[in-house]
Amino acid sequence: MKTEKGLEKQATRDAYGQALADLSSEFDFVVLDADLSKSTKTATFQKVCPARFVNCGIAETNMMGIAAGIASTGRPVFASTFAMFAAGRAYDAVRNGIAYPHLNVKIAATHAGLSVGEDGATHQCIEDIALMRVIPGMVVCCPADGPSTTAAVRAALQYDGPVYLRLGRLAVPTLYEPDQLADFTFGKGYVLREGADVCIVATGLMTARALDAAQSLWAGGVSAAVLDMPSIKPLDEKLLLSFAQKTGAVVTVEEHSVLGGLGGAVAEFLGEHCPVPMRRVGVRDVFGSSGKAADVLSTYHLTAQDIERTVLELLEQKKK
Repeated sequence: MKTEKGLEKQATRDAYGQALADLSSEFDFVVLDADLSKSTKTATFQKVCPARFVNCGIAETNMMGIAAGIASTGRPVFASTFAMFAAGRAYDAVRNGIAYPHLNVKIAATHAGLSVGEDGATHQCIEDIALMRVIPGMVVCCPADGPSTTAAVRAALQYDGPVYLRLGRLAVPTLYEPDQLADFTFGKGYVLREGADVCIVATGLMTARALDAAQSLWAGGVSAAVLDMPSIKPLDEKLLLSFAQKTGAVVTVEEHSVLGGLGGAVAEFLGEHCPVPMRRVGVRDVFGSSGKAADVLSTYHLTAQDIERTVLELLEQKKK
């Protein structure tokens, strides 16, 4: 599938399922699902490795307990369901059963954010990054496209400890070639565009929109750098610091609440190490609503135009 600009498009959940299948002969791991394998795309793995796949039924908390038990024997485990259930319903099991003993469980949560569209507010998880980021020792990763999702799955298998992978339902533009991600690791960000006036720090599906905003800003005389920050915890603090110092203005962009997500992580770091004028583009302390994904994202001001407007407002403030 291609965008109107000719870029390939793929949902990160699709890339996740394919990555599990592709890596199944290289790594010995088990995959669990809570009766949503066709939606989370773990069914792709099940077809090639049925003996290493377990459908735990509609019992997400129980699934996390099973994942912890398997991981305690020394085998890595991927546990998949929708983000609302992984980070919400099963939170206690994730915190106390997986993270506290620092078990090698990878929680791959699909259908995150507002872009699940018609599923509505009850299933639009806009607080999962915050919930997972505050758990001690939990890695939090939100890939921007298919290739970075594939790289994140490999990185998760190479990392010994709990990981939260935030994945989406909506097809998104492919921004990377696989060889650009050979050094992918948690704690590393990527410079997608250089700039001198402002730095836009994005994650997940909003990364492509940040690039569109930067292109439009350039046409208006504003030089905006764009950083893709798939690893929200740990952050690439060195990269973030260098661009905050270089541009003196930062805008964060995420399909998540502005409270506790990427914007919170960046603000916490810069507040201590390099205070600069800053704005956060995200969901403003409200629940989501049902509708087509594109319409919902527009309603909640998560478009390239919204990013551009926020940048211009910040730069006006910076002049004062």
